[in-house]
Amino acid sequence: MAVSDQLSKLAARAKDAEDRASAASSKARADLEQEVAAARASAQAQADSLHASATEGRRRVSVWWHDLERSWREHLAQIRDNIDRKRAEHDVDKAEQRAQDAEDDAVFAVDYAYAAVEEAEYAVLDATLARMDADDAAADKGGG
Repeated sequence: MAVSDQLSKLAARAKDAEDRASAASSKARADLEQEVAAARASAQAQADSLHASATEGRRRVSVWWHDLERSWREHLAQIRDNIDRKRAEHDVDKAEQRAQDAEDDAVFAVDYAYAAVEEAEYAVLDATLARMDADDAAADKGGG
């Protein structure tokens, strides 16, 4: 898949996430619980796929990206453990604090994703420029 197609896929996924988030507060609790579970499973599947891709492409992906993927995977595991632990608490004050923490985490996750999209744009443009440079070098060598 071309990187521009991947960016289109990313934009469509972001729009889908926006639509689901906007509709979340009007859903019945049971429906929202199912959607949360499905979103978590989907996010885990994507993280697993990313890990497999980074591991498989270890020689093709820079060390920096590989280390970032490992760090991201560890970070997600800690967040999910923390969410599970806090979800078990039933005290009203703790529930309010959990809600505030979850909202703060969601805002940061969106900011992080935005930064990731910015980085992805840079990487795609830089890769395109690198390909042009390689093509120019090949043309110069062949013609020169």
